[in-house]
Amino acid sequence: MKVEQGFHKREHDRFIPMTSITSGGGVQVKSDVYYYTDQMVNIGFIGYPEKGDWVLVDAGLPHAAPEIKSVVVDRFGKGSKPAAILLTHAHFDHVGGLADLIEEWDVPIYAHPKELPYVRGEKSYPKPDSSVEGGLLAKIADLYPNEPIDLGNAVQALPEDHQVPHLDGWKWIHTPGHTPGHVSFYRESDRLLFSGDAFITVRQDSFYRVLMQSAEVNGPPRYFTTNWDEAYESVRKLAKLEPRVVVSGHGVSMKGEKLTKGLNKLVEHFTDIAVPDHGEYVDKGNNLYH
Repeated sequence: MKVEQGFHKREHDRFIPMTSITSGGGVQVKSDVYYYTDQMVNIGFIGYPEKGDWVLVDAGLPHAAPEIKSVVVDRFGKGSKPAAILLTHAHFDHVGGLADLIEEWDVPIYAHPKELPYVRGEKSYPKPDSSVEGGLLAKIADLYPNEPIDLGNAVQALPEDHQVPHLDGWKWIHTPGHTPGHVSFYRESDRLLFSGDAFITVRQDSFYRVLMQSAEVNGPPRYFTTNWDEAYESVRKLAKLEPRVVVSGHGVSMKGEKLTKGLNKLVEHFTDIAVPDHGEYVDKGNNLYH
């Protein structure tokens, strides 16, 4: 599939000084669920190795395509490609490898309808807010691209019935706040959740905590979240599912009592844990999280 390359390529090719001790490694969460860490963002692979259809969840930072293809060869075999690519949202660190991947793979990409303008070159995200309190990764947020990529009609809307293409037993859940069309993916049979950035398992504004991958349930990345009321409601919605295992967009996978306690604490103390004390996007809603 030939993709338009005039999608602010210079902006998206910018090197972002982020990494972690888990970068370049992967974790098998279930026999059919695996994730790989590209610097400090997780990329999901759902499907049994060398057997049947599989799907890719998100596509990492710019220049991630070679790493993703290498994981595919190791896990699914040479010449394998996904039946589809699923996007939790379209921030630069979740769509970085897309254009290069679909040049070779020519597979459908799915996102929430409200996310489509950001992957069809129609609309930029609000600029990241480097004024929020936090660590180094918050302070350098002005470096992070907010421009759209342009993949045209290669990206389709997720089905209205909340089923996930090519994944029996999974459903998608609209979890806005971090972005308008953010979604999470959930399998009820084993209560496994891909939360994307609706909530994450590391303090994303702290360079040290990201570097060391200190495991703790946190709200969405502060510098890129623009609607805190919606973000709170999304966390509440996911907590009600009582997930047993979570793979988040940033941080390590978590399970069991540590996940349950951490998620319940996040809901109960969302203002203190997740919401910045100040910032451009704070206190601009109905303040449901207070």
